[in-house]
Amino acid sequence: MHGRLATLLGVVLLIAGCSPPPPSGFVRGTSLHHLSVGGHDRSYRLYEPAKMPASAPLVVVLHGYSGSARQVERDYGWDELADAGGFVVAYPDGLDRAWNVDGETCCGRAGREGVDDVGFITAAVADISGNVGTDPARVFVTGMSNGGIMSYTLACNTDIFAAIGPVAGTQLNRCRDPRPTSILHIHGTADRLVPYGGGQGFSVINGPSVPDVNAFWRNVDHCSAPVTTTNGPVTTSAAGCAGNRAVTLITIEAGGHEWPPFAARTLWEFFRAHPR
Repeated sequence: MHGRLATLLGVVLLIAGCSPPPPSGFVRGTSLHHLSVGGHDRSYRLYEPAKMPASAPLVVVLHGYSGSARQVERDYGWDELADAGGFVVAYPDGLDRAWNVDGETCCGRAGREGVDDVGFITAAVADISGNVGTDPARVFVTGMSNGGIMSYTLACNTDIFAAIGPVAGTQLNRCRDPRPTSILHIHGTADRLVPYGGGQGFSVINGPSVPDVNAFWRNVDHCSAPVTTTNGPVTTSAAGCAGNRAVTLITIEAGGHEWPPFAARTLWEFFRAHPR
């Protein structure tokens, strides 16, 4: 009897031109979701635009140290881009507002306790895929500062992201087994917390220079020589790579440790052009 009722309901919805109701908690607009990973209750915010394709792209946006999912959703402009572009945005929350990017020196409680943030973000992507039906070939991650560093850690330790977009970050993970991944890195030359030229900043960060990280990924992705263009204080070095991948560095002369106003739109255009 129950099976007949379910079938009848499906037929009625089909005739009415309606879709079945979404899974519990997954709704258009912003929703909050919880997962248990590594013995911790973890959470992420999810934004689903009113109109999106059946298999939509997914962009994961990671906050910086002391930031939050709510803060980056409010400040970085991704929800508005999702409305226009028909993609889904996830905003995970780091434990005590930080991400464990290398399991050794950075950052906060997450780094000290070896929190499994790779496992958490991977689980969040799987949770979204299972409930929303996002396109596995168009999953991307970006982040600011500690979140930007975390995006490199994800590229080094998973194979689920077609492209990453670090902003004001660097690569602290040793990255022994990197997977070919498109990269768009945005960084200011006057960043005092994560120095563009590498070395110790006014923080716990002590990593390689941004150009060196960029060269590392050009080698991983089997890229051609980069082409450089300059527009005022912004210099773009773009290299085409095997498999329609790309490695691009946007350098902002005298730019500080900040999320530039053009970052979200530029990142989305890059992501959209570089699916897996």
